[in-house]
Amino acid sequence: MTAMPEPLLSLRTWLEKVESIGELRHVKGAHWDVELGAIAELSYQRPKPMALLFDDIVGYPSGSRVLTGSTGSARRLGHTLRLGDDLDDVGLVAALRGKPSQWKAAAADFPAETVTESPLLENVVEGPDVDLLSLPVPRWHDRDGGRFIGTGCFVVTSDPENGAINGGCYRMEVQDEGRSATVNAVPGKHGAQHIQRWFDQHGRAPVVVSFGHDPLLLVTGGTEVPAGISELDYAGAILGQRVPVLRGEHTGLPIPAGSEIAIEGWLRPDDVRDEGPFGEWTGYYSGSRRPAPALEIVRLYHRDDPIQLGAPPGKPPHDYSYMRTAMKSAMVEDALNAAGVAGVRGAWAHEAGGGRLFIVVSIEHRFAGHARQVGHLAAQLPAAAYMNRFVVVVDDDIDPRDLGEVVWAMCTRCDPAQDIDIVAGTWGSKLDPMLLEGAPPYNSRAVVDACRPFERRSSFPAVSTGDPAYLQSVLDRWSEVFEH
Repeated sequence: MTAMPEPLLSLRTWLEKVESIGELRHVKGAHWDVELGAIAELSYQRPKPMALLFDDIVGYPSGSRVLTGSTGSARRLGHTLRLGDDLDDVGLVAALRGKPSQWKAAAADFPAETVTESPLLENVVEGPDVDLLSLPVPRWHDRDGGRFIGTGCFVVTSDPENGAINGGCYRMEVQDEGRSATVNAVPGKHGAQHIQRWFDQHGRAPVVVSFGHDPLLLVTGGTEVPAGISELDYAGAILGQRVPVLRGEHTGLPIPAGSEIAIEGWLRPDDVRDEGPFGEWTGYYSGSRRPAPALEIVRLYHRDDPIQLGAPPGKPPHDYSYMRTAMKSAMVEDALNAAGVAGVRGAWAHEAGGGRLFIVVSIEHRFAGHARQVGHLAAQLPAAAYMNRFVVVVDDDIDPRDLGEVVWAMCTRCDPAQDIDIVAGTWGSKLDPMLLEGAPPYNSRAVVDACRPFERRSSFPAVSTGDPAYLQSVLDRWSEVFEH
């Protein structure tokens, strides 16, 4: 019998390629309880973190695997975004420039395609027999309140009014000894809005979740794809091919045909379980246990020897902080250009801020008020508004990716009394460690003008460094001095 070909967005196809370029390590014998997460955390902190494929996990059969670190390097992220397999950081940024707006424009040309066959159908388990803990679901951090199967997941919801599909990445804790899982969708996100509309209109909300897939769905589900565009169609635009999907028999929602593990079921507003705490992307645990809707799982699908895609957050750098930084930076720059802002030379959403909290934009300073315009726009763009805390605008002689240069500009070109604007009442998050228990999730943000004062551009003191071309000529002549 001929084996079924791997579907588009198969995690196994992705793994084969990443292993061939030397970016995958195999780890055998780790324990699902904290040890697996600790190995992953230590890996992220290395200068060149690798993707890790865990197998022979304690208490589970060989072949039931967990992947971490999927998007944590320029080469892996470049491959995932189909931009190239041998990019460095600079090359990735250059290749990403302009791409989010192109993918947005092309998404309508690549609607997800319904299919009827997939390796995902190798095992189908009906609701009463579902046991998520038959999979090696990790407890990632030592103070996590439970085992979280939803970290690199792709949560599919729909708008009850127009059928628009959304794919998001929300944390999910296993509940009821494996028979259920809570879905902690962030308020304000498109998936949470869909769920609430279903609650208001029908008293329950259909949901599908994939737990193992090409990390491209982690990228699209974990960044702000514009409202009204399905993340599956957006992924199709990136691939240049329509994404194949099965249709959930109970919910009718699309299930990525390349998935390793998927569930479908229903959320109800009064069917909740306590969940958390969890080590979040801010670098802190997210507080005490709180109620969240629990999914009534009506069906579980999985391949033989399934692979979970893990993407545990934590103190940066963490599993997906590099991915979010690269994607968010490109999306912010594209959005500023699309808004018609003149002179934008680059943007960078720093990994130390989880790709959200600290954004730097460099500009060619063209007119009085230019830096403030750019800063306030960047602080509230849909691509950057959620839980942003600092936006710093710098001149185009400053590399926005270099924190040393950015801080130097802030220290020498910014008067705090005049050049820092505070905007209150902006879109925050219940994950914010600064938020008081029970308070509404607002935050404030600072817009920092770290450009030379416009009226002093010609008279501002010159920077005391050599001409770049001359420095390069000296480096070429005296290269032996700098050899290591």
